[in-house]
Parts: sequence; C-alpha cells; structure tokens
Amino acid sequence: MARNYLYTFDDIYITDHQRQFYEDNGYLIIRKLVNENLIDLCLERFLDIANGRVKPDPKMIPMKDIQLKKLGKTGEMMYYKLNDILYDDIFYKYASNKNILNIVSSIIGPTVTACHSMIINKPPHADSDSSRHPMHQDMHYFSFGPANKIVAVWTAMERIDARNGCLFGVPGSHKGKLYPHSYPDNVKNPAFHGVYNVGNVETVNFVMEKGDTIFFHPILLHGSGPNYTKGFRRALSVHYANTNSEFYDVIGTTQENVTLELQEIFKRKGVEAHYHDIWRWKSRLMLGPPGNFQKFTNKM
Repeated sequence: MARNYLYTFDDIYITDHQRQFYEDNGYLIIRKLVNENLIDLCLERFLDIANGRVKPDPKMIPMKDIQLKKLGKTGEMMYYKLNDILYDDIFYKYASNKNILNIVSSIIGPTVTACHSMIINKPPHADSDSSRHPMHQDMHYFSFGPANKIVAVWTAMERIDARNGCLFGVPGSHKGKLYPHSYPDNVKNPAFHGVYNVGNVETVNFVMEKGDTIFFHPILLHGSGPNYTKGFRRALSVHYANTNSEFYDVIGTTQENVTLELQEIFKRKGVEAHYHDIWRWKSRLMLGPPGNFQKFTNKM
C-alpha cells in the first residue's frame, strides 16, 4: 500500500527511513553533510565583515546585540547575525551547496528559491536573555506558503550543545497550528519573537558537530538556549521555499507585528516596498525556472 506523504516530495535524495522520520517528527539531521573547508571559508568571510575588513553586500543586514553594544563591544563580539547573505559570493557557496539542495528538493520539490538566509553568531559573555531565542515557529515570519513547501536548513559551524546554546525542538509539532507570537519578557533583540499559549511541551536538544545539518518544517516549535561558554556559537542557515509559493495578506493576523518590523528594518535601509516584494528582493532562485518569487508587484 502506498504511503500518504504530506510533508515531503520524494525519496530520490533521502532514504525511506529518513523520509518517514521527517514526516513523523518535522526535522531531519544529516551528519557531516557540509564540508568543513566551506564552513571555514564562510567563517573567515563573517569575521572579515564583522571586523570591517570587507564591505558587506548591499543587501546584507548586520544585526547587533543590543546588550553587548551598550557594553562597548565591537566587531565579532557585537554582531549576533548577518541577515540576507545570499548575494555574497562566499556565503552563496553554502546556499547553493549541492548536498543541501538535493535534500531540499526531496522535501519541497524541484523548483527551489532561497528566501531567507543568515549566519548566526552567539557571542560569549552575552546576557542570557539576549543570547537565547525563545521557542517560536519560523512560519510566523513568512507571508507565503504553503508551509509544507518551505524548509529550514541549519548547519553547525562547530560543536553545538546545551552549554553554548544549541537548537531545541518539539518533535511532531509541525503537525499542529501556527501559534500567536510576541516578545517574551526580557527578550531584547529585534524579531526574537516567541510563541505563547502553547502549554507544557517536551523538547529535544539538537546536539550537532561541525558540518552536521538539520532540515526542519516551518511549523516545528523550536528555539535555542543562551551561550554560557567562553567561546562563540555559530551556524549557517537558509530557508528554502517552492518557487511558486503563493503570497498572502497578513495584515490583521497574528503575523502583522513581525511583518511591520520587517518593513521598518528595510525602510531604515532605504528600501520602501510592499512586504511581499521585500521577500522577493531578499530571495534568490536556486533550482528550476522562475516563478512567483521572481514576480515583483512594484518596482524596487
């Protein structure tokens, strides 16, 4: 009897067991998927940008840790993220990595657009509330779908465990609904929204080594803890969506707050546009012909 798969596309690049695990749990970890030399190259690029040795691509948005900035920290000690890294030549090598895109295509299909991208840098000695990301669902941030045609990809750039703020998740929660999000008490950094009214849920820590890569569904409840160590905790991440995803209106919904934040961030960057076009502007076609992600409603 044929199985009814809801959350994956095919099994060309994943085994039957891996496919069923993703269907059941909403995530899949592939060990040592990304070559360490590529990770080192991306780390060097981040350090060059954070420390002012290389000018960032115009689309890139450096995100500063508010608490560390107040303490006078600079360079790599101050930045907790570089967002929108798809148009940097070095970071693009990660986003377009064949090993990653093969598995992505088995999850969401063969027409693929990278829609959100970042390198995440949890500095040491950060305030616990500023270096953690509360439990959330990535779908909260997106105004396109369906959710089953979006997948997050997250690669550890070093060993990551509970001591330095590993990801944690709620297996199977991708089968649920999108919850309302807001800023939890004491969370300081922009866009670090968290779910509320979830109740008690059991979480699993995703302990990963350098090069290990997790693929997860955008409805999966997940977050990350504080970095209590004296070293950094770094990861590369790209979200991929089916190129023909449908864009929808989020004004008046629980997603309105984060959408208005997105527009404000880009307004400060000199980009004033409809939030659908902001997502299109941030994205980059990876596999297959152009589609909805490449159809702008207004001239940028």
